[in-house]
Amino acid sequence: MQDTEQTHPLQAPRQAQQQVTLNAGQAEAFAATFERLAAAVDTVVLGKPEVVRLALTAMFAEGHILLEDVPGTGKTTLARAMASAVSGQWRRIQFTPDLLPSDVSGVTIFNQSSGGFEFHPGPVFANIVIADEINRASPKTQSALLEVMEEGRVTVDGQPHQVPSPFVVVATQNPVEMDGTYRLPEAQLDRFLVKLSVGYPVEAAEIEVLRGTHQRSADAVPAVVDTDTVAQMAEIAKYVYIAEPLYAYLVQLAQATRQHPQVAVGVSPRGLIALTRAASVYALSQGRTYIIPEDVKALAEPVFGHRIQLAPDAAMRGASGPAVVADVFDQVPVPLPASAA
Repeated sequence: MQDTEQTHPLQAPRQAQQQVTLNAGQAEAFAATFERLAAAVDTVVLGKPEVVRLALTAMFAEGHILLEDVPGTGKTTLARAMASAVSGQWRRIQFTPDLLPSDVSGVTIFNQSSGGFEFHPGPVFANIVIADEINRASPKTQSALLEVMEEGRVTVDGQPHQVPSPFVVVATQNPVEMDGTYRLPEAQLDRFLVKLSVGYPVEAAEIEVLRGTHQRSADAVPAVVDTDTVAQMAEIAKYVYIAEPLYAYLVQLAQATRQHPQVAVGVSPRGLIALTRAASVYALSQGRTYIIPEDVKALAEPVFGHRIQLAPDAAMRGASGPAVVADVFDQVPVPLPASAA
């Protein structure tokens, strides 16, 4: 165990009874590493720097990512590039209607030579798990991800098995072709820290994609850090300073979604915690040891949008979760800056 003095800028401080304070050097080291990771992923996911940074923010916030977009826009490439950049292991699960829960989590098999049962881990035992077209699997198979996404472990035949750290589920779904799909339940949607859309690239980026089709590969992205460093950076983010007025601001935002006339079910406490964790990482990626209201606003739509369940009449009128989030920010006053942070 290290002593209380920092020996490395990306090493988290030891937990103590008093409030732990990060220093500027740690924030600058975090931001520099974050930018190097983003630049590495940007080499294969062209023209989408904001999406890349939001995905990395979710990873360092120890959350999971839901990518909803049409086929061929680079969803799988983004996940593979992230895994390569952090020297992580990745696995892909193609969700289909006949996929079984054991195909996801693993199975216990009797070994005749040893006379005992052995656990054969499933594809969730990786640092980054790509759940491709997750809404095509049955609800029973979708639920196989619930425990591992929340607890970081899988229980098979009553025995818990820990997945590696860091652990990120990157699930994709196609919003256009919905025949033969099973809508993700609210409980599972709430477990994704962010919902992102890669979207079509701009013209200049798409031309670059065509020029480099045979040269760029997600597996060829150079490793910037290892998984141990990722775990240390995630731990550092837990010590970002949040002023008391910002705590009240966050709660007021969540309450405003619950009381909004177009909303049937607003943001849950889990969603509020998710926004706080993501804003902490976002602040560090900007080289700051404290959160400001702009961090909250930048992340509110991808964190809150998919957690808002609209009232039936509002949905029929074309309302959306992101639109409700924007309306809430117009209603809730921003707290005044503190004299010292």
